[in-house]
Amino acid sequence: MDELFFLASKIGWAFLSPGNLIVFAFFLGVIFLIFNRLALAKTLLIPTSLVAFILMAYPISDYVITPLEERFSQPEILPTNIDGIIILGGGEDLKRSLSWGVSELGLAGDRYIGAAYLANYYPDAPVIFTGGSGSIRLQNTAGEGALAKTLLTTVGIAEPRLIIESKSRNTYENFLYTQPLLPNANGTYLLVTSAFHMPRSVGIARLQGINVIAYPVDYRSNSDALRTFDFDLFDHLKALEPAWREWVGLTVYYWTGKTERWFPKP
Repeated sequence: MDELFFLASKIGWAFLSPGNLIVFAFFLGVIFLIFNRLALAKTLLIPTSLVAFILMAYPISDYVITPLEERFSQPEILPTNIDGIIILGGGEDLKRSLSWGVSELGLAGDRYIGAAYLANYYPDAPVIFTGGSGSIRLQNTAGEGALAKTLLTTVGIAEPRLIIESKSRNTYENFLYTQPLLPNANGTYLLVTSAFHMPRSVGIARLQGINVIAYPVDYRSNSDALRTFDFDLFDHLKALEPAWREWVGLTVYYWTGKTERWFPKP
């Protein structure tokens, strides 16, 4: 069942990604034009062009991602004692790392900065990384776990402190495979992941009985004062794509019983 869920999620996202949907709509519009179906072409191309232009011109994606990023905040005062630091995979660029033979960070590389800060703050706490490969085509590689070991030691975390889980392919499996590796099953762990990803992550951890304290990083939205017309499509998609994926993920994970509630809260 987990294998089917993994495959369905990857195939489904190919058709639900906002960027892909816009391209599909333009492609179908052109097909209608080729076959002289002008009415259908206008019906498809005019609203798609309008949506694409608005998305390029103004960061409307902020309104989609901000509720996710505001749901959990970093603790105002860090706890005195913890049993470990859990960092979720996703900050690595697995394809480019394999392509060039170097350890490359991706858009969520701030997860490593957060983990390094907490590792310095708690010098005796184990650092637990969880993440394999989320790609269908890259399941027979060393995955994100091998990269994480190199990256975490590069940012100054001693190798004996590391616990690496490298089989998981999604957030549900992150906690499923990490649970048996925890130094204290009933302990308290600081959880490091992207702010937009934190609600789903906390909900899954709670359902599996893992006590976590959220430590979100990797914010993608702009503040109200900095939200202006800037005509930066790539930057806007960096917020819209993960935000929409998270809202879809929250819904699917709740329907399939993988999280405690649809929109977990502190």
